Amino acid sequence: MSLSSHLTELKKKHEHLSMEIEHAQRSPATDGLRIASMKKQKLKLKEEIGRLSTEEYAV
Repeated sequence: MSLSSHLTELKKKHEHLSMEIEHAQRSPATDGLRIASMKKQKLKLKEEIGRLSTEEYAV
């Protein structure tokens, strides 16, 4: 898998997770710990995207 396709997949996952978080926040039955966990996961994806983007431009 090339770096650019990997970045594309990570961006898709980040966007999907963002939509899941938004949906979960609107639902009163969603556990706050689950939302916090999803937000942490989203942040990790964002950091990875940033790191790989920097690498892509350095190459």
